[in-house]
Amino acid sequence: MLPDLLIEPLVRAALTEDLGPMGDATVAAVIPDGLRYNAVLRARQAGVASGLRLAATAFRLIDPQLQLTPFVRDGGTFAPGEPLLQIAGAAASILMAERVALNFAGRMCGIATLTAAYVAQTAGTKARITCTRKTTPGLRAVEKEAVRHGGGSNHRFGLSDAILIKDNHIAAAGGIGPVLQGAAARRSHLMRIEIEVDTLDQLADVLALGLADVVLLDNMTTPQLAEAVRMTDGRLVLEASGNMTLPRIAEVAATGVDYISVGALTHSAPVVDLGLDF
Repeated sequence: MLPDLLIEPLVRAALTEDLGPMGDATVAAVIPDGLRYNAVLRARQAGVASGLRLAATAFRLIDPQLQLTPFVRDGGTFAPGEPLLQIAGAAASILMAERVALNFAGRMCGIATLTAAYVAQTAGTKARITCTRKTTPGLRAVEKEAVRHGGGSNHRFGLSDAILIKDNHIAAAGGIGPVLQGAAARRSHLMRIEIEVDTLDQLADVLALGLADVVLLDNMTTPQLAEAVRMTDGRLVLEASGNMTLPRIAEVAATGVDYISVGALTHSAPVVDLGLDF
């Protein structure tokens, strides 16, 4: 679970963007002082919960006196019509936080729900679904947390926590040999090296050098992935990537790869429909 220290600045920035320099003009004009209400954040479709702590944080930042009662925790599942969070207190405060709370919760529930659908396709195999760096700028930490809520795992968080050599690195460095030798010479003892290959011949070169920890098999056919597993024989961690659509996941997982990375988890997840009802 991410600490409040990390999520509060994200929610605070969203509230500041929404309220602007003058606050909520509609609330100021039509909501009487002292008016109190109960409101319920409710699901309008089935899904996997994520972002509910972000939603709760939005209400608390606007008004610490609001009474919040969660019905579903992040990582849990919910059915259409199910209540997720009750908010009681000043009507003006609830209304000011409503849109930011729903934006965060709907977005993160969407990521968690899509991830769970992908994970379900790997049943009976060792393959794990992992996300990528194709995240919304500024929201990577909470979007990757949503992937975990959906049962997926996280790839690297940024450029500094792993060496991931891709095709452009290989071209710029002069080939697989030079790029792997350079990475091996400069990495710390705690940093792993992953290299992307497009062909089985490239994989053979990587295996011969013995300097990589992980190989990313990019845009390979399912038979090519199966052959890569046979060639590697457990010596390296294998990650399948590229064109990993939901209907294809089961057959890819069955090849024996260790990870399947899916950019769509964070860049194309549909928002789950949630509503706040007074």
